[in-house]
Amino acid sequence: MRNNWTVASILDQLIEKQIAFACWFFPNESRLGLIVGNASDVVFFDRFDQLNGEAGFVFAPYCITEKSPVILLQSNTFFEDFSQEDSLDLAGFEPFSKNEDTGIYEFQSKEDYLELIGKTVTEIREGALSKVIISRQIPTKRTDTSLGSTFLQLHDQTPNAFTYLVNLPVAGIWMGATPEILIKSDGEQFETVSLAGTQVRKSDADEYYWSTKDIEEQAFVSRYMLDVFFNFDIHKYKTKGPETLESGKVAHLKTSFFFPAEKIGKCMGNFIADLHPTPAVCGLPKDLAAEFIQKNEEHERKYYTGYLGPWRLNQQVALFVNLRCMEITSAEFILYVGGGITSRSIPEKEWDETNQKAKTLLSVINPEG
Repeated sequence: MRNNWTVASILDQLIEKQIAFACWFFPNESRLGLIVGNASDVVFFDRFDQLNGEAGFVFAPYCITEKSPVILLQSNTFFEDFSQEDSLDLAGFEPFSKNEDTGIYEFQSKEDYLELIGKTVTEIREGALSKVIISRQIPTKRTDTSLGSTFLQLHDQTPNAFTYLVNLPVAGIWMGATPEILIKSDGEQFETVSLAGTQVRKSDADEYYWSTKDIEEQAFVSRYMLDVFFNFDIHKYKTKGPETLESGKVAHLKTSFFFPAEKIGKCMGNFIADLHPTPAVCGLPKDLAAEFIQKNEEHERKYYTGYLGPWRLNQQVALFVNLRCMEITSAEFILYVGGGITSRSIPEKEWDETNQKAKTLLSVINPEG
């Protein structure tokens, strides 16, 4: 039986002592995974395919830069089901140097965001782009509330999401609750997911109806998945969906793909490098969308829309796309949210969609708001 107060206290102490760690709950599970390491147990990579043959907890960015490398926390101490009975000698770990926190951020106004969405829609209608994901940051003043307790509350409120809290060199402190699998293995087969389209979550009695825009957006991502399969000679696979996935305050359209594990067993890093970023976080055509984002988004995404999770820990691979997440600085919670823009997008509705997505996190860090 997990004592939430004790666990929250331990997580807070790990943060206070600058000890590298990652903790997480898998969707619909109550077991808390926890990996803790010394500063020397943290490895940095400048290519996604360098994960081949490695093992640990991976925290990867949307786009690799000098300030946002792929981070792997190797397994010094690993618990698949951490509880208060487990002994964890915090004095035995070597802390890492505190990350530089300038506290200076410039956030986009609603007016500027709407202008960018309008520009994106025009670009799509007139050019070769089919879809572009445009994101924004939402700053919220940080309180002195326990981050460990906030994390456990986030899990309680979004039990069907992958919820996590990490404290890592370079990246700093991040927390999130993401519904999207990048790739997951049960040993015999891999699963990857095409997820797109968003609407407000309904009550149990109400049915979901999806717009042409949402269906089209989700189909873009599914077609991309099949192109990656072809590149790795994956021709036999199973699908499930499209179906509605509820997560936090919103719902999405989801299609799951399953294929034999032996197809990428020795080249998982290469497969991930080809798969990421998917159109669900970037757009289509991928190269043109990535170029548009780089030129027009004013902020750095860092680890938002990257991926994270256990990587060959006890031979398990379970990576999730880093959505519904926030970066935690000394003064603020910086939420990252985004939406898929197509030729049918309406700027004001896109603004509303990002606000809906933010409610999953805002409900635990600012419950009175």
